[in-house]
Amino acid sequence: MTVRSALVIVPTYNERDNLPLIAAGLMALPGITMLIVDDQSPDGTGDVADALAREHPQRIEVLHRAGGRGLGRSYLDAMQRSIDRPFDAICQMDADLSHDPRHLPDLLAALEQADVVIGSRYIPGGGIVNWPWRRRMLSRYANVYIRLVTRLSARDCTSGYRCWRREALAKLPLARVASEGYSYLVELLYLAARRGFRIAERPITFVERRQGESKLSAAVLLESIVTPWRLIAGRAARGTPSPPPR
Repeated sequence: MTVRSALVIVPTYNERDNLPLIAAGLMALPGITMLIVDDQSPDGTGDVADALAREHPQRIEVLHRAGGRGLGRSYLDAMQRSIDRPFDAICQMDADLSHDPRHLPDLLAALEQADVVIGSRYIPGGGIVNWPWRRRMLSRYANVYIRLVTRLSARDCTSGYRCWRREALAKLPLARVASEGYSYLVELLYLAARRGFRIAERPITFVERRQGESKLSAAVLLESIVTPWRLIAGRAARGTPSPPPR
């Protein structure tokens, strides 16, 4: 499948300074529609998003969420609203400029041979800029831990920069995903592997946010620790094996 059109979901919470920059990068790419999902940002990000949509009426859309907050919930709500729309691909990208739009064409091209493509920091050619060594170690050990527990084959199970074939994403039980925070990334990938989806990775350079504050919290870390075991326990209760290592 050659990707001719893609919807890029960009959740926001207090990203008014970063949002115009990420929008400009995406609007420079052909065939891209941007869906901004604002989580009731108190800093006026929603107003900035609406202004961008007026500036690009055919290419930028805004969803103002009023439900429970959380990165996972924002992405999942937007995915559920988008899986029946006529796009070839649905992509995920953070609004804090850590995910560079220049990598997007490479991820989309890889969908010709895959159902989901991960923008990976941990394969040859990938990297991280401006993270302290403790954060680097936490991320690497988290991925080793997730892979050991779930037997997922991807090197970067926690990357939030991803592109899905729309038809493949539509086959996942999005309404039943339980994770609220960043661990939804692991849960979606696990569900994809269970269904035999072709999972590929392409290198990206991840850059620590330039403005604003990280959304990482103790609650998010705890959920990330518990989620792999919850997924395995749920599968064991149904009497089905874990995804085989690749």
